[in-house]
Amino acid sequence: MKILRLVLTIASLLLPALPAAAESVLAQLLPEQDAAELVPGADGFGPIRADLAVAPVLKGGETVADAFVTSDFVGTTGYSGKPIHTLVALDEDAKVAGVRRVKHSEPIVLIGIPEAKVKALGEGYRGLDLVAEAQSGGTAHEVEIISGATVTVMVIDDSIVRSGLKVARALGLGGLAPETVAAGPKFEIDPEAVPPADWHEMEGDGTLRRLSLDVGQVNAAFAANPDARAAERALTQAPETTFIEMQAGLVSVPAIGGALLGPAQDANLKSWLAPGDQAIAVMGRGLYSFKGSGYVRGGIFDRIVLIQDDVSVRFRDRDHRRMNAIAAEGAPEFTEMDLFKIPAASGFDPAKPFRIQLLVQREVGPIEKVFHTFDLGYQLPQKYLRSIAPAPEAAAPAAQADESQAQAQLWKRIWLDSKPKIAGLAAMLLVLTGVFFFQSFTTRYERAFYVFRMAYLTVTLVFLGWYANAQLSVVNLMALFGSLVNGFSWQAFLLDPLTFILWFAVAAALLFWGRGAYCGWLCPFGALQELTNQVARKLRIPQWTLPWGLHERLWPVKYMIFLGLFGVSLMSVEQAEHLAEVEPFKTAIILKFIRAWPFVAYAAALLIAGLFVERFYCRYLCPLGAALAIPARMRMFDWLKRYHECGNPCQTCARQCPVQSIHPTGEINPNECINCLHCQVLYQSETTCPVVIKKLKRREAVAAGSMPKLGQPPAGHPNAGPQD
Repeated sequence: MKILRLVLTIASLLLPALPAAAESVLAQLLPEQDAAELVPGADGFGPIRADLAVAPVLKGGETVADAFVTSDFVGTTGYSGKPIHTLVALDEDAKVAGVRRVKHSEPIVLIGIPEAKVKALGEGYRGLDLVAEAQSGGTAHEVEIISGATVTVMVIDDSIVRSGLKVARALGLGGLAPETVAAGPKFEIDPEAVPPADWHEMEGDGTLRRLSLDVGQVNAAFAANPDARAAERALTQAPETTFIEMQAGLVSVPAIGGALLGPAQDANLKSWLAPGDQAIAVMGRGLYSFKGSGYVRGGIFDRIVLIQDDVSVRFRDRDHRRMNAIAAEGAPEFTEMDLFKIPAASGFDPAKPFRIQLLVQREVGPIEKVFHTFDLGYQLPQKYLRSIAPAPEAAAPAAQADESQAQAQLWKRIWLDSKPKIAGLAAMLLVLTGVFFFQSFTTRYERAFYVFRMAYLTVTLVFLGWYANAQLSVVNLMALFGSLVNGFSWQAFLLDPLTFILWFAVAAALLFWGRGAYCGWLCPFGALQELTNQVARKLRIPQWTLPWGLHERLWPVKYMIFLGLFGVSLMSVEQAEHLAEVEPFKTAIILKFIRAWPFVAYAAALLIAGLFVERFYCRYLCPLGAALAIPARMRMFDWLKRYHECGNPCQTCARQCPVQSIHPTGEINPNECINCLHCQVLYQSETTCPVVIKKLKRREAVAAGSMPKLGQPPAGHPNAGPQD
């Protein structure tokens, strides 16, 4: 009841702080921005419009531009799966007056791309004419790609152009008028359309569209590049050699899908697509791959993008499936055959023309590349369409409902695509729960339990950490607190399934076992520390045991770090996130040490310290461990068994505890215990625990008949009779 009252009290304090509706990103970020950094000469921002997330940029009291954040208008995401929040200013001619990247979660920008390059990228958009972009479908400018950050740059470019066009049209800048419903008949896919007979018919009637480039055409395109090195690195194959032949078809159209994929593949495709989703088949052959290999690393296909008016769809690995075969008669051989899903939330209209843009790259240096784009245009033939009556005007709240529905579809799709990872984590949690509930049995055999624990920690490090990137962080807690204050949204947390599940598991574990269930078993960096320490022990590296007095006084350091970070987060979450680099998790687990050398050196130093003092970071520095220890005081059960002799006089467990969480007096400090269960192994050890050894000796004495019978003097007594 005490716990329930505490929860209700906290809820009553927090709930009044929740706003009725979520603020725009602009409203959240604008107070911290300097107008002069966005638009030279500007001296401030005006109030945000009530009807649109746009604020005037003021100079001498006059409006010189209109500022907005791209993520308020488009949901394009990068490697991180989160939007890149970019502040953009448009003048009255619909030209970009300034660009400033204000917030992002892109690891690729954090691990070696110089800030100067990223800043220069934003400056390059100054003067971009959105009227020309509207006329050209967003291709009137050249994208300045930064080597090593291709996807991130293209996401930034896409979000600037598409959101800029939406704002310019909404405000009527540069003569751009809001998009209106065009007069004339509307079309939708006809599910009764007659399938094409074979491959040749599909090529002839436009069911399939082709982009064909030979080596000569590609060399000529790069010869026109301003970077002279592009021409110097020309392909050496014969000019007529096929560089790439790429064909595409809209296979979500029943007639096309049935003819191109065959019944079985088409049925699988339909089960994969949610209502409103579309799909294209892309097939290619030649010297160049339209997929490349980058998508394996980052989850994004960075060489192709689908563009339709202001809609831009970049495909992630969860939107991709391989084609097993082409069912259409007469089809040629292709080296690549793939299916790509176009989510309903993207706003794509299959009845309207679109294009697939192919990004071709050429290396001009050890780590430098230049790029050129080519377009494959597509228009669904009229025979696959039927006319429909004009739809009634939607109510104003419909857009918000659509956005909410799109977000819901996004996280549901992510969960469906993460089923193998979720199943793996669920299995880990189930096994760990069994270990804790039946710990007397699981710790009975010391060697077997040691092997099991090392294997489990290896899975935690490799699968949960390096593969799934499910490393919890104190930053998650600060983000949770910030969302409670500024407007909680489940959907924001549901976008990362493993982190969501882990936090719920940790919350439950805190009530049962304390913080040790996570810190001792499910923390990838904790696992890395313990595994490297075990290697150090095998190599006979000396282990240091700090004097108890010093050890006890170092415990509070991590609590001070946590409270400091929490205090900073109340003023600036961004600043707190920077200071949270005291956690080496991002360097060692998320980025696998591929980072600037100061970060790598810091993480390596902590691991080296851990070779001599097991789990050095966990003991003294980890703010996440400190944050979990505070609510863990409410745990409902005490599962660890102790004898009366523990601590007085026996000190075996205290000396052997890997993190020195057992006081000399025998008590286990739950704030510091990582639930490694080593003390429970010792509790049953017939070779180490004095209490168990004493009991065994008594049993052996009884079994051997050496204990005197009732009324008989013990052996060796003067009154004892002769011994047999």
